[in-house]
Amino acid sequence: MEMNYKVKIKKLLALAESPVEAESRAALLKARELMARHKLSERDLKDEGGQEVKDVELEITCSKRRDPWIVNLSGVIAENYCCKGYRRHSSGSQTQRMGFIGFEDDVEICAAVFKYAVDCVQAKVKEIKKEYKKHGFRADYIKKLCDSYGYGFVNGADKAFKRQQEELPQEWGLVLATPKEVQEASAHWRQHEFKARAAQAENLHINAFSSGYADGKRFDPKHRLNAGI
Repeated sequence: MEMNYKVKIKKLLALAESPVEAESRAALLKARELMARHKLSERDLKDEGGQEVKDVELEITCSKRRDPWIVNLSGVIAENYCCKGYRRHSSGSQTQRMGFIGFEDDVEICAAVFKYAVDCVQAKVKEIKKEYKKHGFRADYIKKLCDSYGYGFVNGADKAFKRQQEELPQEWGLVLATPKEVQEASAHWRQHEFKARAAQAENLHINAFSSGYADGKRFDPKHRLNAGI
């Protein structure tokens, strides 16, 4: 019997030892491809109208001062995994907790891919902080570098998803659209619609932004990982 597609995706996301290696970058798109394949086969077997819309709130948080790129990243991931991303403010706090709304199977995959993508960026951010602190750079300059890399990565990932969309069979695009039920269920939340950023327009560090962009867009939809995937 063929391995459950969700198990395949979890194996895929756990494969790479380093979150900045080519395998981990390819994992995000491969997971999306598996989701599309699964939904196409399910469409032949049952009516998808009976699926339950779920709201999944994550432990991942951010604020304007800490990892602000996370909001944009959730918008990109949600858009490409048939879900809607949102953020919940704690009363009296600037911290925002991230969440997703979508059909049960979709939202589980979306959350897993989002967590993995956050890990990819944060691993590089950690390297940047360590390197520049060692050389005595100011904290505000290091923050600018880290935020710029994060925003660049998100833009690059969005570019990679769009590139993959162009290469997918036309019918796959139909099953990867956000369902009407999900849009209606998420209408009351402040949603994350991704808008591409330019380093010059956002006063970001151009080199760090470009580095993140290159890492983000280096997803290869034709890349195939081993270990039985």
